[in-house]
Amino acid sequence: MKKFVQNYKGIILLLIGIIVGSIAGLIFGDQVQVIKPIGDIFLNFLFTAVIPLVFFAITSAIAGLSASNKLSKMMGVMSLVFLATIIISALITILAVHIFPIHENIQVIKLTETFDEKPFGEQITQMITTKDFYLLLSRESMLAMIIFSVLIGFGTLQAGENGAAFARFLHSGNEIFKNVFILIMKLAPIGLGAYFAYQVGVFGPQLFGTYAKSLGLYYGVAAFYFVFIFSLYAYIAGGKIGFKRFWPNNLVPSATAVGTCSSIATIPANMEACKNIGVPEYITNVTIPLGATLHKDGSSISSIIKMAVVFAMFGKSFNSAEVIILALGMTILVSVVEGGIPNGGYVGELLFISAYGFPPEALPAAMIIGTLVDPGATLLNATGDNVSTMLVARFTEGKNWLKTISA
Repeated sequence: MKKFVQNYKGIILLLIGIIVGSIAGLIFGDQVQVIKPIGDIFLNFLFTAVIPLVFFAITSAIAGLSASNKLSKMMGVMSLVFLATIIISALITILAVHIFPIHENIQVIKLTETFDEKPFGEQITQMITTKDFYLLLSRESMLAMIIFSVLIGFGTLQAGENGAAFARFLHSGNEIFKNVFILIMKLAPIGLGAYFAYQVGVFGPQLFGTYAKSLGLYYGVAAFYFVFIFSLYAYIAGGKIGFKRFWPNNLVPSATAVGTCSSIATIPANMEACKNIGVPEYITNVTIPLGATLHKDGSSISSIIKMAVVFAMFGKSFNSAEVIILALGMTILVSVVEGGIPNGGYVGELLFISAYGFPPEALPAAMIIGTLVDPGATLLNATGDNVSTMLVARFTEGKNWLKTISA
């Protein structure tokens, strides 16, 4: 119990803040608007920190790669498997959102600013590029900044020894802003509590229904994905033998993921599980550590649900082909970028809210949903690496890889 409380301390404190804020909103109603600036200050800190945090995380990761690494068949297969499973989980969630429309009948938040509907091509151009360098420092240009960060990372990598000093600067900056973000998140129970009090006081208790529906849909989709889609992946990877080996060896990683609420902490259990399943060691040693930071099926599911709710809260449609295509791209990006960053789920929420141009008022709703689904998301994120590693072995070693090992 002590370890459980320690691992979930941040979530527990955040939920306490939200509950206290909700009660205050219900009791005092519109009067709680007086504490809204507390929530605004917290959100401003987050939006200010996210730009340098993501910049240093991406550039330092790429700059730290070995220039001599060869792009082997296994690495290519791994990338395709990770991408495919993230897209599949997102598409299943989009289908679920349309079958069970949790985003309908949500009270629209009225804002003084309006959204300009622009052609799809112009939206893409503005999302991935800026006209001037200084515009990259704005959260409205988050995607463009990420793309430029990738270029800087590869530029540093190619510079070799001449770029060593700059690479050390990037790594130092990454460590510094990780700690900055941790410090800011210590204010989350107070900041989100104040903002939730404001939302409940102004918009009424019907907000609880929205969050309850979102939570129910998430865990419904997550359970379906965990039981049926993971089983399908295991069968594709190794037939009946793969199915029979996956589930007994997935129990310890599942318990570890829920108990620690961390994909990183589940790495040892995952590596032992893949060893027992029979995955070749050279595949396990690469796929499991990289999967812990780059492969997040659970985050993909939660991203779509949060987007649907936030879009509805601001009166925007989540049904058009353009929105769905952008949502899929954003889901892939969020799943990759948030890995390895403390409270990475919150960074993901900042990313999609900034990229779509939503105001700060959108962040608390996304963060609250993200907090409530975090245990389920971690379970899928972490244990999804095991079955993905089996798929990588299948498409790298051939369809009889398990039979060969068994023999």
